[in-house]
Amino acid sequence: MAFFSNGAPRRNTTAVADVQPTGAVMDSAHVGDIHGALGSISQHDTLEGRSRWQRFRMLLAVIGPGLIVMVGDNDAGGVATYAQAGQNYGMALVWTLVLLIPVLYVNQEMVVRLGAVAGVGHARLIFDRFGKFWGAFSVGDLFIVNALTIVTEFIGVSMALGYFGLPRGISIPLAAVLLFAVVAGGSFRRWERFLFGLIALNIVIFPLTFMVRPKVSEVGHGFLPSFPGGLNSTLLLLIVAIVGTTVAPWQLFFQQSNIVDKRITPRWIRYERYDLIVGIVVVMAGAIAIMCAASFGLAGTDAIGNFTDAGAVARALHDHMGPTVGALFAILLLDASLIGANAVGLATTYALGDTLGKRHSLHWKITEAPIFYAGYATLLAIAAAVSFSPDHVLGLLTQGVQALAGVLLPSATVFLVLLCNDKAVLGPWVNTVRQNIVAGVIVWSLVLLSLALTAATFFPNLSTQTLEIGFGAGALIGILGGAAMLPAWRRGQRRATERTAAELGGLDPDQVEELESTPLTRAERKAILEADRDAFRTPALDTLERPAFSMGRMAGMIALRGYLLIAVVLVGVKIFQSITG
Repeated sequence: MAFFSNGAPRRNTTAVADVQPTGAVMDSAHVGDIHGALGSISQHDTLEGRSRWQRFRMLLAVIGPGLIVMVGDNDAGGVATYAQAGQNYGMALVWTLVLLIPVLYVNQEMVVRLGAVAGVGHARLIFDRFGKFWGAFSVGDLFIVNALTIVTEFIGVSMALGYFGLPRGISIPLAAVLLFAVVAGGSFRRWERFLFGLIALNIVIFPLTFMVRPKVSEVGHGFLPSFPGGLNSTLLLLIVAIVGTTVAPWQLFFQQSNIVDKRITPRWIRYERYDLIVGIVVVMAGAIAIMCAASFGLAGTDAIGNFTDAGAVARALHDHMGPTVGALFAILLLDASLIGANAVGLATTYALGDTLGKRHSLHWKITEAPIFYAGYATLLAIAAAVSFSPDHVLGLLTQGVQALAGVLLPSATVFLVLLCNDKAVLGPWVNTVRQNIVAGVIVWSLVLLSLALTAATFFPNLSTQTLEIGFGAGALIGILGGAAMLPAWRRGQRRATERTAAELGGLDPDQVEELESTPLTRAERKAILEADRDAFRTPALDTLERPAFSMGRMAGMIALRGYLLIAVVLVGVKIFQSITG
């Protein structure tokens, strides 16, 4: 239901073609009223004068992108990775999930601002702000990893329906047709309602967890960091896989484009942050439930310590805990696979539309956006075909894809942080000093984790103590580097705010210089920032001057890219070694 400015409900009658994009927005379908699964909001509605009930209904209308991207995070690869952690290490790796909560929120909150303020997808911003060279690298990574990820989703569908006796030759084509039919309906609201229906099926985690009888003390002990069996390449690969499946690069591209497609503007950023928080709670509950199912449901069996794939977990639970527990796990795997395939596929085709400058919105019908839907169909077809590979290859591919995502995440996060410090794009919505500090810690931590995996793969006899010393030295280098950059960040933010004040007040250059020499109070800066945020939207991208890269930044970017290329090769080597025994 949409609202008039006085709060009275009304029906929207504006067609997509009647609305013309402004500023950086490129697709007319990305401008207009919000039509969510749980309600609608008129394009010009505000929160002013609303009752609590009306505000709550507006929140329900906004909810969607954050919840879907987080639940999509617990996809087939996620279920397999969390089950492997529980089956092989019990609840000892729960702490990794806790550490990833701030990573999830910080990364996804940044794309919330980028999508709402700029009105274009992540791929479009990277191409326009950094050029074709870096854009090709970033989107190329996305296409390769996403295609492999969708293969793992079809693997999950096959394993889940195989548990119920449906052969792969039927289950995979059936899932591909269903996924395309949901997306190709030409209705954003219908698509979102279908995804909400799938998300509601996650309720099976509660009876599943209850029936495996988890020990609260053991779960609680898992929140304390530990390295069962010592740090080695096998454990590090699993930790990197947990990182990669929990905070995957595709999430950045999906949520930003989905926010744009839902027509969420800066006015609703606060509500979208709530949406994100709800999604994080759901994904963490699901991940812990899956670990519990594998750890406690298989306790005392020969399966402990011998993970093969998620389908085998379902069958083992059936044999040890009964058909109901096995069926619940299979349903959870099927649900996760369908949500994941849908979200990852859309992330890819959204980015394809951004790259080619073609229509890419769920508001368009197939005849109105043929490239968008053809790309989605082609991706599903290729992934479905590859998923008919031998079972032992597919099982290892599932973990390998998550590890690849974890290795490539630092590169994706670096681009994200650079965009969120781009004053021309985000204006008053750029990162604060505090946000940059947190983002810097996240990026450096991911790089250190990737370095540890590389070292353990090259030198498999490295001791746990050596790796811990390496982490400590890396942390010290990060602290010293951050401390060196902090004064520059603070000066830049203060000058930007005071120049904004000068522009709003119509001061001449001499007055601006005088103002900068007498800094504003914190309350004055906050008031100016809020006023500026209300009015700012990213201008047309072709009117903006591209940011200049210093020699130091360029060298750092090239070094990071070169190292990540080596790390990707090493992950491939590790997976190949596992396949060949």
